Amino acid sequence: MQVNAYETWQNQTSVTEFILLGFGKLEQFKMSLFLVFGVIYFMTVGGNILIVTLVAVDQHLHIPMYYFLANLSCLEICYSSTILPKMLTDFLSGDKSISLEGCFTQLFCFGCLAIVECYILSVMSYDRYVAICNPLHYATIMNVRVILYCIVASWLCAASILVIIISLVSQLSFCGPKEIDNFFCDFGPLLQLACSDTSHIRLLALIFGSIDILPPFILTVSCYVCIIAAVLRIQSTTGRQKAFATCSSHLIVVTIFYGTLMIVYLLPNISTFRDLKKVFSVPYTVLTPLVNPFIYSLRNKEVKQSLKRVLSKSTCFPEKMRWSSLPAFGYNIKP
Repeated sequence: MQVNAYETWQNQTSVTEFILLGFGKLEQFKMSLFLVFGVIYFMTVGGNILIVTLVAVDQHLHIPMYYFLANLSCLEICYSSTILPKMLTDFLSGDKSISLEGCFTQLFCFGCLAIVECYILSVMSYDRYVAICNPLHYATIMNVRVILYCIVASWLCAASILVIIISLVSQLSFCGPKEIDNFFCDFGPLLQLACSDTSHIRLLALIFGSIDILPPFILTVSCYVCIIAAVLRIQSTTGRQKAFATCSSHLIVVTIFYGTLMIVYLLPNISTFRDLKKVFSVPYTVLTPLVNPFIYSLRNKEVKQSLKRVLSKSTCFPEKMRWSSLPAFGYNIKP
């Protein structure tokens, strides 16, 4: 008789749940942390829902750049919701336990979304590179079919990688201790609790991590360097300053996101870097989803105009609202 895979996995372990240690000594300020992260979560979800709504209802935003932005905003909502609600609940209840199934589910969702974000940010940077540096061929290179292929391929690739990783992790034996030294079920701290050999999983994760982080990061930085070079050739001093400021803010955000990811997942998993990795987990798990809608969208001229059109239809807002305007992504060039 064939043994059920889930029953076999259950027999390999005596641990039925894990304990998330969170922020360690900072837990004495748990109410302050709850308020801070609660506000961050509220602003993250609200800002990204606003972007998705505007792109959905305003036909003026039905162009490739905003399809990417809407997908990024959906991703950020899911990304934040994978970690922050559990964290906020832990602050209030004091119960930091999470079941094995819940831990593996959180790891799968978080890992999948992080990989997709790496891909989407790199494709968005290439989209801006084509629009600025090769505008005559933009409509041919970045059409709806290409966008759909890029988005679907990103999700399928990320899901496939995480299915492999989670299937291998689920075969490990966990016999105690059961305390995860982080504020969510992260890959490295979870493997430290395994009683069986994890060397093959660590090697595979390092290979996947190198493929998923380094090439998109190199592509993104290269595209923005080319864009900055093109921006510096703009004749107008004011236009050049605005474009450079916007482009540099994009580059700073993606550098922080990729940089902290590389620090956490590509550095050796030893005790010396343990606290450092926990600190550097905050920017790419909490802060990046918060700032992305403001950096990429809400400073954008077309998004501001779209928001004005939507609000002007409400009786609560006058028709002649004044909005300061900036060129799309800080550039005066349109594809």
